Amino acid sequence: MDELLRPAGIIRTITGPKEPEVEFLRESTVQDRSNDAQPKSTARHKPPASLEDALETLRHEPDYDSLIAVLVFLSHHKPDGASFPIIKLPSPLSAQLVQVLVSQIVPNYWALLLEDSHQAKDSGLRLLLYCLASITGVNAALVRLSALIQEAKFEATAKTKRPDLCINLGIILDLLCRLIQGDGWLSEAYRAATSGADGPARVRPRVQEIVTTFGNGRLISVAAEAEATAKVNGSTGMTGDNWLADSSQYVEWLGRNVAKLVSSGLESEETKLISGLFVKALHLGHPDKLIKQLLSKLVLGPHCDPKHFKTLLGHLPQTEQRKVLFSVLKLFSAEHLDRLGRCDVRGSPTIGAIAGTLDGIIDQDESGRRHLVEWLTASSGAGLGEGVGIRRAVMAVVSQNRDDLTNVLEKSLSQFGDQLYIKHSPMQQQEAHAQVLLLAAGYVHRSTPIKLSMLLRTGVWLNAISNRLAAPHSRARFLGMVVGEALSGLVDKGDKRLNFKMEETGQDEGQWYKRLTEVSDEIGPLQPLFDSPYEVPRPQKREASKGPIARPTPQPPQTGFIIEELSDEDGAEEDDIVPYAKPDSDPEDSDDDATLVRRDKPKAPVYIRDLIKYLRDTDSYDHQKLALTTAPTLIRRKADYGTELSEHADELASLLVGLSDKFEMENFDELRVQGMIALVVAKPEKMGQWFAKTFFDGDYSISQRASVLVVLGLGARELASLETSDYAAAASFPSRTLPERVERLYLGHSSTSQSSSSLKPLPPNALDSIATSLTSAFLAPLAAIAADAATGPDVLKLSTFTSRLADDQASFPSNPKIKYKSGLKPKPRLRAIPNTTANLLSTSFFSPLLARFQAALHTTSFSSSSSSSRNSKTILFHPYLLALYLKTLALLLHAAGPSTLALPHMTAELWRLLLGTTLRAQAVGDLAVTQALLFGYVALLDVNEDRMREVCAELGREVVEAVEWVAGVFGGLRGGDGDGDGVGEEERVKALAAGVLVRLREGVEKYRLLLVGDLIGFG
Repeated sequence: MDELLRPAGIIRTITGPKEPEVEFLRESTVQDRSNDAQPKSTARHKPPASLEDALETLRHEPDYDSLIAVLVFLSHHKPDGASFPIIKLPSPLSAQLVQVLVSQIVPNYWALLLEDSHQAKDSGLRLLLYCLASITGVNAALVRLSALIQEAKFEATAKTKRPDLCINLGIILDLLCRLIQGDGWLSEAYRAATSGADGPARVRPRVQEIVTTFGNGRLISVAAEAEATAKVNGSTGMTGDNWLADSSQYVEWLGRNVAKLVSSGLESEETKLISGLFVKALHLGHPDKLIKQLLSKLVLGPHCDPKHFKTLLGHLPQTEQRKVLFSVLKLFSAEHLDRLGRCDVRGSPTIGAIAGTLDGIIDQDESGRRHLVEWLTASSGAGLGEGVGIRRAVMAVVSQNRDDLTNVLEKSLSQFGDQLYIKHSPMQQQEAHAQVLLLAAGYVHRSTPIKLSMLLRTGVWLNAISNRLAAPHSRARFLGMVVGEALSGLVDKGDKRLNFKMEETGQDEGQWYKRLTEVSDEIGPLQPLFDSPYEVPRPQKREASKGPIARPTPQPPQTGFIIEELSDEDGAEEDDIVPYAKPDSDPEDSDDDATLVRRDKPKAPVYIRDLIKYLRDTDSYDHQKLALTTAPTLIRRKADYGTELSEHADELASLLVGLSDKFEMENFDELRVQGMIALVVAKPEKMGQWFAKTFFDGDYSISQRASVLVVLGLGARELASLETSDYAAAASFPSRTLPERVERLYLGHSSTSQSSSSLKPLPPNALDSIATSLTSAFLAPLAAIAADAATGPDVLKLSTFTSRLADDQASFPSNPKIKYKSGLKPKPRLRAIPNTTANLLSTSFFSPLLARFQAALHTTSFSSSSSSSRNSKTILFHPYLLALYLKTLALLLHAAGPSTLALPHMTAELWRLLLGTTLRAQAVGDLAVTQALLFGYVALLDVNEDRMREVCAELGREVVEAVEWVAGVFGGLRGGDGDGDGVGEEERVKALAAGVLVRLREGVEKYRLLLVGDLIGFG
């Protein structure tokens, strides 16, 4: 019976007495074995006498025992004085042996080798992988895989079926994935290629072949194409994970192998070649993951030496070196310093450890110090959106050289007072450079006080303060006053100190900026990075529970009582207590099959840590479903109770953004978006900036980035009370709600009317629906005026136009299962919301989202969101994503409302962004982007309806340029492309352009005198 279970075509014949089984070679100890190892052999299966005999045996379909004997011989046979078997060394004979093993032996014996590998720790599979573990073996597998792919494509066109093709594709792909697995594989292949007595002329081409094979991305492309081809033709036949087809996993593997190779100690010429592999790997996509692996292996380990990373960095070209160094700063900030928040002025062990790491990487290298100075002073540098911790760490390194420190101070002061910089730079960028200026001034004052005193007596200082005080934006003026008082306090004494006596400079934020001049971080040991990856300051925990928990105030005892009869509105009397009916049977036991009854159903999570645990369990449908349905209510309920949500908000948001619909749940996207909206509403100041950063830096797909924009837009509208959510009412504790009958007594019918306009679970196109409503409200009065002038009374034309707008809104795709009603009525008057909320929307939502987009337009550094085929800039300019981004900015401006103090600044930044040549170039030929740009003007004109005079005075040239561009858009659209059932998309965009053009020309005509100066010279 046992013979029937053996693989077909493989017969094991053993004659003579049974010998002890061979102790097969392990991969880690194969070089330590002696040549006289006793293999499992018989009289008929003696090891081959030479390589030629081994090749002849392999070519003539050996049985399994003969194959094992040949593999043992090939694993031990070494030339005199060599440390590697001859099959690993490049030679014609070894190439033939590898070719036979890959093309003939592997397809025939792979199933049996895998079977034996599970039974014996040292098996024939390990011997085979060891013999093929060389650059020659990898190239042979790649060639064979490419040939099989071409055969499969030819088979598809020839309409013939070869079942062995699909199987062989899976086998060779599985072989390739197992062959190069391991962190030390590249180091072994490099040592094998450079071993022996060959001179540099022969060694260099071998090393270059390794660089080319692993750095050009061929492994990823061939593996992905083989997997796709095998799936088209049937099952892949793989028994393991095809990690080679995933560029992210491959880049991480390559980073670990490069790190181990560099740490082994190479000569200068060899390191230069490996640096070439590193440069090629940077362009495979996911450069941040590659650099993170190198840092963890070369720098951030307990026994690592940062000089190894410096050696690798020193052989890169200057442009690549700059990009890598900037990515290192970004990773340090994201992994270790962002959670510090606004650190105390006292020295932090984590900041000192990061400064020590940077100092070890730079190691007095002139080009490295120059790159750090550039990072601090460049117009788009200094870590836009990052915490102050990374700037403090870089300043601690730069302060070691007095000339570099003075250079940073002079460049920062000159840039701080430049009028164009004040007018056009994002406010987050100006805040970062103001922090650099204050830090540099403190270091210079402690080292050479006379230098700072002389600098504050020059015209550069006076012009900087004057330009700041004359800036139209309140935030720019605030930074000017804070910097002026802080630097004057270092140099001037007594009454000579600047003191603007403004309330803003005396508050907590102003005092924090002034204390930056006292910061003096020192380069410290790297040990804090090994002990704890994150250092969470204690004030952050206190911040989460700033507001006291509302407690019911005790009422004084009443001497009398009042009896009041509560009548039911329906007239039917109901008992206060209604008993539950006794169930006829247990629903759990209703199934006929007792084995299907589940007694271990998971319970809904009641803590944030349980919610995170459920979201991580991607293999359990019940946990995923419970987590998604519970998340919106649980997050809102935990918003003001303790620090549980504050401590886990980042991790929870990361899980929700990256969650995939593995089980095809109903309303999966809506529930996931509602969970993220709950996070934004619960912690708006923190999560607004986190989602804005994630949109640009996260390694996410287009749909996931689109969901981030939807969350920001809808969360901002809910914070501004433009929308309400049913989850907010469900999240309130029972002790804070009245019984339904009593609630009707106090609230009447208001609760019913409010619930009809509440925000239900939203579709992915929710922002488009809101934008359509705003556009309709914007165009309705203009259409009524035009209709009255052309055809008669308003009532005749307005009804037609209203029905037409309804048809337009109905033409947008929507989910019929989702009920969504906007809180807007036709042409509502924008009500003023509290300034605290408006300021929150400006600083935590609008400014980070716009500033990071402007930085992405000009940045040249690598981004973690880049992939093997496109970088982050290409993804951001995807038409759908770009249009949604512009609509989100417009909705954020609209949600902030006309009462926000930052409205002039927000208006100027958004207006200039819409007029940018890059966006206008993207709008050419793309109606979606054109419509989004026009909708941006709709939001600007709607919010600034009562301050159009100020807009024309501050942005005269921009207003005139916008009129010219919108007129060109209107003239370039044909219109009339309807399909018979409604209005076509081009006609809708043309109507929108007409409305914007009319409103802009009204403003230009009304305030013509203010625009005369800007009109002169405008072409």
